Amino acid sequence: MAEAAMSELKREKLEISVKKETVSTVQNDKGSTEIPSEVNLATGIEEAAVALNLFLNNKFSEAKERMQPWADRSIYHALGYCTIMYLQAAMTFERADIDLAIETIKKSIEVCNKFRKKTSVVSAIARGAKGQKINYDNYTTEEIHAELCYAECLIQRALMTFVQDENLISFVKGALKIRACYLSYKECSKMLQNRTWNGCKEKIHFESGVRMGIGAFNLLISLLPTRVLKLLEFVGFSGNKRFGLKELELGSSYRHSLRGPLCSIILIAYHTLVTYVLGTADGDIPLAETVLTPCLQSYPRGALFLFFAGRIEEIKANLDEAILRFEESVESQMEWKQFHHLCYWELMWCHSFKCDWLMAMKYAEKLCHESRWSKATYTYQKASFLMMCADKTEETMEHINYLYGEVPRLQQRIAGKSIPIEKFAVKKAKRFIEQKNRLTLPALELIYVWNGFSIIGKRTDLVEPIISVIEATINTILESKESFQYFTDDYCLALHLKGVCLKHLGRTFQAEICFKEVCDSEKKLKCDNYLVPWAHMELALLCMQQQRPDEAKKLLDKAKHFKGYSLESRLHFRIHAANIELRSSKEDGASGPEGSVASTPEDELSMGVDELRDALPADMDKESSIPIETTL
Repeated sequence: MAEAAMSELKREKLEISVKKETVSTVQNDKGSTEIPSEVNLATGIEEAAVALNLFLNNKFSEAKERMQPWADRSIYHALGYCTIMYLQAAMTFERADIDLAIETIKKSIEVCNKFRKKTSVVSAIARGAKGQKINYDNYTTEEIHAELCYAECLIQRALMTFVQDENLISFVKGALKIRACYLSYKECSKMLQNRTWNGCKEKIHFESGVRMGIGAFNLLISLLPTRVLKLLEFVGFSGNKRFGLKELELGSSYRHSLRGPLCSIILIAYHTLVTYVLGTADGDIPLAETVLTPCLQSYPRGALFLFFAGRIEEIKANLDEAILRFEESVESQMEWKQFHHLCYWELMWCHSFKCDWLMAMKYAEKLCHESRWSKATYTYQKASFLMMCADKTEETMEHINYLYGEVPRLQQRIAGKSIPIEKFAVKKAKRFIEQKNRLTLPALELIYVWNGFSIIGKRTDLVEPIISVIEATINTILESKESFQYFTDDYCLALHLKGVCLKHLGRTFQAEICFKEVCDSEKKLKCDNYLVPWAHMELALLCMQQQRPDEAKKLLDKAKHFKGYSLESRLHFRIHAANIELRSSKEDGASGPEGSVASTPEDELSMGVDELRDALPADMDKESSIPIETTL
């Protein structure tokens, strides 16, 4: 009796534990551990929420262990586990991690498929013939959540496809998976709108997921340059920036939903990172701060949120505060050191903005030793920061020589694609050797192409020492014209950088003169022909600043038609962002929805495949048609 009573007590305690801790292991009569054969939807969502909290609190291994045991029988465990494996592969770029992530995602898709609504082809055709709409009330709650989880797994599988293989077939497969995912999200959106929910407690988790998917798709597709967007619209994609942001903001407002924090992360990343790397630095920083505040309250030691806090301070040009935040993020966890690399990257720029070239060089060196992304880029940055140091010793110059010489050897292809910034670095490194250990303002040039002057320009005390260095360099070039093998290129680069500084100091007329002189030198340039289209864009931005939209549009169109120069796809992203800004400022809205391309189906269908491929920027890999710069 005593043993029976104890057994009953253990059973009751176990049931309580399952309710409190959601899924837990069960012991059989022999004392060995068994895994429950089924996990219901509510328990799966609760477990996924626990794992997400663990992950955002830097407990990455615990989060993975929470999801793994039931990943073969629960849609939310499957989704959670494959997402963690996907993030690990994306951050390490190790072949073993990539292969394991792909296998895990495939299994997760199979699990989600088991729970999706089964619809026969015959019934679908019959319903279409009768003009009947789908009655989503016939779907169980688990079936609609399975559709959403399926879409989320599918997008991860598509992205891993691009990483795994190197050919056009891989791209087509990945594109088809993304399209299937896009259609699945649209179906989920219809479910959300047309289903009778009757106070279903799982609705908030479904709704935040739908808004996250639809919002992210619209936002990211709207970012793409017009030429690439036409390719996507040709196969059924479209994107509206304003709608995408609205959906993500709504999803983020559901703070206690499973995907609410994820919506917040996407929103903050867009406003603090994407708009600066691929846009015109027009992110809504007050909104990003508002969204980040409750996240930091919930996860005060969360490495990712501390990183975003640092990024916001950096954008506001509070560089000392930004440095403290990034260092705090690094110290918050040691398990996933790849998060450290994000901070090292920003710390490198923060110190370079302060003209602390030695500290910037040290972080470039850290990245070179620890990160697998692009050792050629890190090595070039390291050498370029050292080049900016005053009173370089002979030993320092020998080291700089060695570093620039290493850059071409370190160039790589990621997923079969060359990285445009690596091509740029290799070209410049070779020029350093060709010019017998000379390169004009290489670190300031890097700051410019990474849009760093949009941050430096917020503080006069940061701009003034930089413009002094630029003006001294211009004087040296003019005084020793004969000794400069690429005189026009070096002079125009320095002049362009001076124009950027003048613009941020409010001396727009003088800035305009600088940019126009660069444009007029087009035929004299031998290497740095990228300066001309970039100068056209800078002139367009000045016109927008001065409320001269027609002139700005002409300049942007002219910049868009240059071809075959360094970092072309990066400029096309910024031109597209500037055009969106121009269109949104017009009250008549004649250009169509924000972020979309005004084109008719007939126009799209009349374009041949070759014409579509020719529409891509020259530094975008024609074999894959994917701009690699979106990976960072």
